[in-house]
Amino acid sequence: MGAIKHFLGSYTDNFAAALILWPLASFVLTLPILAYLYHRDGRLRFGSFAGTYLAVLYVLGLGCFTLYPLPAGDAGPGITYGVAPNFNPLNFVGDIQKDGLRAVFQLLFNVVFFMPLGFIAGRLLRLRFLPSVLLGCATSMLIEAAQLTGFFGLYDYAYRCCDVDDVITNTLGAALGWLSACLLARVVPPGKLADAEPTDRPGFVRRCVALWIDLVIIGFATVVPYGVVALGLEAAGATARQLPGLTATQTAEAVMGACGLAALVLVELVIPWLRDGSTPGGSFVRMTFETHPRTTGCRVLFYIVRSATLVAALWVWPWLIPLLLVFYLVKREMPYDLIP
Repeated sequence: MGAIKHFLGSYTDNFAAALILWPLASFVLTLPILAYLYHRDGRLRFGSFAGTYLAVLYVLGLGCFTLYPLPAGDAGPGITYGVAPNFNPLNFVGDIQKDGLRAVFQLLFNVVFFMPLGFIAGRLLRLRFLPSVLLGCATSMLIEAAQLTGFFGLYDYAYRCCDVDDVITNTLGAALGWLSACLLARVVPPGKLADAEPTDRPGFVRRCVALWIDLVIIGFATVVPYGVVALGLEAAGATARQLPGLTATQTAEAVMGACGLAALVLVELVIPWLRDGSTPGGSFVRMTFETHPRTTGCRVLFYIVRSATLVAALWVWPWLIPLLLVFYLVKREMPYDLIP
C-alpha cells in the first residue's frame, strides 16, 4: 500500500478514510445543532460552537476508534473466524499478571476514554449523576454488542473482542467525567462562562479542561495534514514521498513529528504569548496561565519551564502528573508559577 498504510500501520483503508474525514463529518453534523441553538437563544456564541463541535467530534471518535478498523479481504477475524468474548469481570487480574503495566495502562485508557462522555452529559446536557452513568454504561454496552455480533451481523464472526471489563471501566470513566463537570460547575456555573472575565487564578480542573482542548488541537494538527496529503497522493495514483535516507514509515513519523512540534509551539507558546497567557483551550474556559505580570526575561523563563513541564509529564515521565497534582493541592499553584 501507499503512504497512508505506512502511516496507520496495520489499519485498513476504510479506517484511514474515517480518520481523515472525522473532523469534517463532525463539522457537518454540528451545523443542525447550532441552528437549533440559534433558534432557541437568538444568538450564537463561539463557546456554543466550540463546545458542540468538540462533543460531536468526540462521539464520532468513539465509533471510529472502537469499531474500526473493519476486516478487509477474504480471511481473518470477522471473515473466517471470530474473536472470543470475555464475560469474566475479574479477567483483568490475569491480564495484569501476564502483561504488567501494559494491562494497567489499557484499563486506565478505557477509563479516560469515556470521561469526556460523562463531562458532556453533566456540562452540556445538564444530566444528573445517575443518568450520566447510565448513558456511559449504555454507550459502552452498545459498542461491545457491535463488537460481539460482527458489527450487528455485517460480518459472520466477531472481529474485535467483546469484554465486560471494558463496560466496567468505561462506566467508571463516565462517572469520573461527570464529577469533573460538577467540580468545574462549582468554579464556573453553566451559562456564566461566556460572560466571565478570564481568571489568572484557575483551579486544577479548569487547567485540565483547557489542556485537554489544547491537546485535541495539537493531535489534529499532527495527524490530519499528513493523512490528507497521503490520501490525496494515493487517490491520484502517486507513489509515497520519502525523505532522503528514510523509509516511508520513517518519513511519516518525521513529518507528523514536525507537524506536532509546530502545533505545540503555536498552541502553547506563540498564541498565549500574544494573548496574555490564554491558549485556545484557556480562551474557551476563560483563563490565563500567567498568574501575574513578569518582566520579559522572567516571562521567557516561565514559558520555557512551563512547556518543559508539560512535555515531561505528558510524553516522558507520566509519574510527574500525580506529583503535580499533590503540589497544586498543597500550594494552590503549579511549580512554574513560582517564577517571579
